[in-house]
Amino acid sequence: MAALSGLASALESYRGRDRLIRTLGYCCQLVGGVLVEQCPFRSEVGTRLLTVSAQLSHCRTVLRLFDDLAMFVYTKQYGLGTEEEDLFVRSLSVLSNIADQLYYPCEHVAWAADAKVLPMDSARWWTLSTALWGLSLLLGVARSLWTVLRLKQKLQNPTASVTSPLSQGTRRALRARMRSEVLTLLSNLADLANAIHWLPQGVLWAGRFPPWLVGLLGTISSLLSVYQAVCTDG
Repeated sequence: MAALSGLASALESYRGRDRLIRTLGYCCQLVGGVLVEQCPFRSEVGTRLLTVSAQLSHCRTVLRLFDDLAMFVYTKQYGLGTEEEDLFVRSLSVLSNIADQLYYPCEHVAWAADAKVLPMDSARWWTLSTALWGLSLLLGVARSLWTVLRLKQKLQNPTASVTSPLSQGTRRALRARMRSEVLTLLSNLADLANAIHWLPQGVLWAGRFPPWLVGLLGTISSLLSVYQAVCTDG
């Protein structure tokens, strides 16, 4: 009953509902892709699951029409990241915020073009929005990797252990933050692989992933995100 109450509480928030829709969408794509490719006698079920996945993805696209203001407020509050001690992390975060802020209007234009609201070709706008998303993920990967290396250096620094030894509480906090950054790194890498797949053919492995692989990478990323959210709430 407690788990059911927790799920209902999570679904009351936009972020919680988005995580569930994202996870379900990618799971449907994973299972549907496997059934279509590996189980011909189940291909009809697989096709239906792929359709459900596409509709859930479209649902998230429509809901993101209202994300611009929240992203703008966050970007404005972060500013140039003057509260961030590490200059490299600060620079990456500022660039990532700019990429995220530009991503939303580009995706909105692409959506409007697909919906025939705007008389233009949507392809270039989808490409631009995907490239901005990929750039944000790449910056996130670099930030997480750098943070993990710095945290590991702090934990293993022999000089610090002699001159000013870290308390057990501080060590636990550093290890917890490092685990969180590793999970974020893995999640961003999985999403980055998919983002490159959705770019125009000719860019690395663009267009080469079968549906089940896209679903697998998206499912891994989504489950890691859900796990981090549960740990944070807990």
